[in-house]
Amino acid sequence: MKYITSKILLEWLNCVFNPEKYDDFCPNGLQVEGKERIYSIALGVTACELFLQKAIKAKADAVIVHHGLLWKNDNLAISGIKRKRIALCLENKLNVFAYHLPLDDHPEIGNNITLGTLLGFYDIRKNSSNGSMLWLGKSKNLRDMDHLNTIISTKINRASLLIGNPKKNIENIAWCSGGGQKMFSEAIDVGADVYVTGEISEPVVHIARETDIGFICAGHHATERYGIQALGDLLRKTFDIKVEYIEVDNPI
Repeated sequence: MKYITSKILLEWLNCVFNPEKYDDFCPNGLQVEGKERIYSIALGVTACELFLQKAIKAKADAVIVHHGLLWKNDNLAISGIKRKRIALCLENKLNVFAYHLPLDDHPEIGNNITLGTLLGFYDIRKNSSNGSMLWLGKSKNLRDMDHLNTIISTKINRASLLIGNPKKNIENIAWCSGGGQKMFSEAIDVGADVYVTGEISEPVVHIARETDIGFICAGHHATERYGIQALGDLLRKTFDIKVEYIEVDNPI
């Protein structure tokens, strides 16, 4: 049965994502060391307890996630939920790899490029502002903002929330997967007619109303499923081992 080593996988992932380029909220790369030989990899959005249990049940030797176990602003104590998750990994010798901003930003398999492609956008490009995580594009044959909202809900298989005039014609679209509501003002500044992201907060509603720029909340988890799945496709093409995406539903 074919395998790769954890060292080879880490080197390959770091070559794909170049984590050293990002000032991130977490350590990108190997967060928990497990077995040296990896025969099977499980992919998911978040290294929550249920995902880890499912990965272990599937006999994965390694997991690769977008939201890992370790965050820079967390309490350093290994207790509570963090202790339970890490204990599961250590007891089962499960390698945990996590890539946050590098997975959002990757130009071919990132969360943003894959989301834009899924939604049928074209002329896709990243905002040229230094360090920006905002992406821009257009969509063909859109009747109005409500039509775009319907397309999004259908494609991601969950109801998205539209703030703004549903009958407004739109041409320029901006988006950022996950919790990108704070980038709404940047989207307005670059001339977007509507902004799509995964989360919403109270001030956003007023900004949308007062600027007449649409805001669509499509779900943090829902908008960040596609990059990790695209990574799975690339892994299968590169290594002759089992690779499986495990979905753990999250309504947010």
